[in-house]
Amino acid sequence: MEDDLPEAVKKCLDILEENVEILANLEYDLNDENEDEMTADMQLHDLYDMAEDVSESSKLKRAESNFMRRQTEDSL
Repeated sequence: MEDDLPEAVKKCLDILEENVEILANLEYDLNDENEDEMTADMQLHDLYDMAEDVSESSKLKRAESNFMRRQTEDSL
């Protein structure tokens, strides 16, 4: 029974890792839907700022995902 415990914990961590990523993607998609509204009469500098924000958001999302992956790997 004790020999099965580490394997059961590893399986649980694998399931948790998969679900954390799915939940993070759902949260990101829901937040993204709220930001998809178009604004009329935008200037070029507004579009540039928006593109920069999207780039930063993407980098943060990737960093969060990598951090969570490393945390789960370290806990094994």
